[in-house]
Amino acid sequence: MMALRDLAELVRAPAALSVPGDVIAGAAAGQALSGRTLGLACSSVCLYWAGMAANDWADRRIDAVERPDRPIPSGRVRPGAALAVAAGLTVAGIGTAGLAGGRRALTVAVPLAVAVWGYDLVAKHTPAGPLAMALCRGLDVLLGATPGRSPADAFPAALTIAAHTYLLTALSRGEVSSTTRTLPAATLTGTVALAATTAFQPAFPAARSRELAAVSGLGSGGAGSAFRFPVRGADVGGPPPGASKGWVSAGLALWYAGQFGAPQAHAAAEPSADRVRAAVTAGIVGLPALQGALAARAGAVRAGLAVALAVPLARRLARKLSPT
Repeated sequence: MMALRDLAELVRAPAALSVPGDVIAGAAAGQALSGRTLGLACSSVCLYWAGMAANDWADRRIDAVERPDRPIPSGRVRPGAALAVAAGLTVAGIGTAGLAGGRRALTVAVPLAVAVWGYDLVAKHTPAGPLAMALCRGLDVLLGATPGRSPADAFPAALTIAAHTYLLTALSRGEVSSTTRTLPAATLTGTVALAATTAFQPAFPAARSRELAAVSGLGSGGAGSAFRFPVRGADVGGPPPGASKGWVSAGLALWYAGQFGAPQAHAAAEPSADRVRAAVTAGIVGLPALQGALAARAGAVRAGLAVALAVPLARRLARKLSPT
């Protein structure tokens, strides 16, 4: 029987702290923050863990050479068991999405599951790998917006998370056998640009529409309450419209830049496998700060701050169990 720690290592359990923020950022941008968001976040975590298990199953022969300490090549987890875990979590993720968000959620959850397996089995070791992984995380953000009236408003947030994922996946290609200085320098440049765009770009359309609703006097009893999305700062949405969400969003975006940027700078100075791996770990555990910035920019300040609180916990857990 598979030991609990081996299962946790197989699915990179601590890395799951970087996942719910996708759904929350998408829900905030798409005016869909509600009780359904929790269910969709659980679906997202299941699909993420499924992808990790499928990744190790697909890479078992490569890992036998490059990472023999991983659960499958070390003999702690049988390949068939890993594949069963991946399949079971995929079914659980799709089923949970259907229960939480209905058919609209399934229109994103099913393509997301296909994209996850497509990355692991086909695209990972090709030039299209980073783009395929970026697609997975972009769809994850859109999953959060599916219960709302304006899912399309979540596209800017989805593109932001996809861009981060592209940079992170490209960088990760040097975490086993090192790389040149060019790669971490390029991803660092992209990270700084992404953080600056998030920090100083105007609010998403969803946030602007809530501001107009608040100014015009539409409260929880108005037409905008169909999805129970707060317009006056009560519950998860944060304080009344004003400068606070801009400052919070900018602060979190700059925190993200520091968390992910500093290790990339170290890797650019000395592009060893260890330094690149440290930068990749930082990119995983620091992602909730970026997700929180996106949620805050959409007007959900308290939700954004709550998402960002996952960063110190993820950093602590990453010291005990590698998220890469």
